[in-house]
Amino acid sequence: MTRDEIIYLIPYLASLLITSGVLMYSWRHRHIPGGLAYTWFVGGQTLSIAGFMLELISRDIHIKIFWDQVQWLTEAIVIVAFPVFAIQFTEYKLKNPGLASLIFFGIPIAFMALVVTDSSHHLIYPDPHLGTSSPFPELEYTFTTPVYLYALYVCTVNLAGIGLLLSRLYRPQKLFRSQILAIAIGFFILVAVSILSLFDINITPQRDATPLTFAIGNLIVAWGLFRYHLFEVAPVARDTVVENMGDPVVVLDASNRVIDLNPATAKLLGIHPSQALGRPASEVFAEWKSLMGMFSGTLEIRTDVSKMIDGRTRHYELHISPLRDRRERTLGRVFVLNDVTERVELQSKMQSLNEGLEHRVHERTEELAEAYDTTLEGWAKALELRDKETEGHSRRVTELTLKLSRAIGVPEEALDNIRRGAILHDIGKMAVPDEILRKPGPLTNEERAVVQRHPSIAHELLAPIHFLEKALEIPYCHHEKWDGTGYPRGLKREEIPLSARIFAVVDVWDAVQSDRPYNKGWPRQEATEYIRQQSGKHFDPNVVTAFLKLVEQGKI
Repeated sequence: MTRDEIIYLIPYLASLLITSGVLMYSWRHRHIPGGLAYTWFVGGQTLSIAGFMLELISRDIHIKIFWDQVQWLTEAIVIVAFPVFAIQFTEYKLKNPGLASLIFFGIPIAFMALVVTDSSHHLIYPDPHLGTSSPFPELEYTFTTPVYLYALYVCTVNLAGIGLLLSRLYRPQKLFRSQILAIAIGFFILVAVSILSLFDINITPQRDATPLTFAIGNLIVAWGLFRYHLFEVAPVARDTVVENMGDPVVVLDASNRVIDLNPATAKLLGIHPSQALGRPASEVFAEWKSLMGMFSGTLEIRTDVSKMIDGRTRHYELHISPLRDRRERTLGRVFVLNDVTERVELQSKMQSLNEGLEHRVHERTEELAEAYDTTLEGWAKALELRDKETEGHSRRVTELTLKLSRAIGVPEEALDNIRRGAILHDIGKMAVPDEILRKPGPLTNEERAVVQRHPSIAHELLAPIHFLEKALEIPYCHHEKWDGTGYPRGLKREEIPLSARIFAVVDVWDAVQSDRPYNKGWPRQEATEYIRQQSGKHFDPNVVTAFLKLVEQGKI
């Protein structure tokens, strides 16, 4: 190969290297919608340049025809890939996908069939011969009607694709129009030169410029695609989802660089969009401290953030959504800030109002509870006035019951009901006739049966009062016995409420030590021994154990 021939090939070799580099870059991004079509587009051009160079250096006319046929085939890939890319990149919705597929694929396939079978009909190469207008002998032949018809088809399809790209100039915000215009111009150069070559028109003398324009056009397209990393995030109907939203929206790529933001975000930050695009999010939002820890990660997040703006704290509901490709690889993330300041401030006011209402309700509840307790004390006092011998009994057993309950570990919040139940433990005796209640001697069986009805009467009196529902356990069950021989229902063991089991011990302790007209009160030691003997019979053994421990400690 001569020196002149090598020099002649250098521009084509450079074109091949440049186009191959673009191919490698686009191959790494083929998973993006539109990326695979663009990869096929550049791949077809790369193979076409390689085929052109091999045809150029070949000496035999038959080998040149073979490599020219290879170029037709590879350029068919380019012709099919470009409209597919334009449709995917612009998110254009085809009205009739089946017909479009037939046009995009059917016609190139039919023409390629003519190219491959040319030896039998010569509709593509009617008069092939070698020219000598360059350092290498070039294949020349007359373009036929099928070639011109195919050229018309290529021109129509590619101009339609370019028009589809240009249509987006009127839709996104101005900042992205330069990139879209660059993509359209790059493709126009590629398509225009291909069409000129079909009509045997060269823009440079003594040289086929198609491979050179492939490189130039691809560099322009690549700049338009990859500047600001537009091709690194899948299209998400930006015009409607981002541009027209009233809420601030920011799109980050996988490296946490800002690749898109809407006017609401620019207004919130007080900057022009060009000051944010391509920059790390940590720099753009440097003054927004609450966002600093949220720029990394791949999970979907909903949280609340706030920022002081013009002397007022603005509250936002932040929704972070990852953008993933078809292989579930993270391409970037979308940040949407929903201004909920009015709602938060209203909730704060309502909370303050509720707290005030709760405070007032609490005060009224305490007043009502105090009134209830005063009423209960009055009932107990009225009963003691009827039965002089039991005067002070209710107060004493109430105090001892609370002390024993605490020793056993009864929760503090349950003690109020135990106290009320202890006060009202004998309220049922209000229905016992005076002659029986005040009888100085032993009671007959009939009279004893009347007295033993007082727990049931207490239940009838107090059950309708919701406030005393939990306090009813002691008035109703304090005469039940551990072994089941008590009254009124014959409950045994844990069937008896704990409060009633506690009170039973205290009630008997106080009763046996009190003087009655028909019975002298027992000494403390004798009363203690009786309580011990009744453990497991009348009383709950665990309660007795706790009670006797308090007695031994001198706390009772």
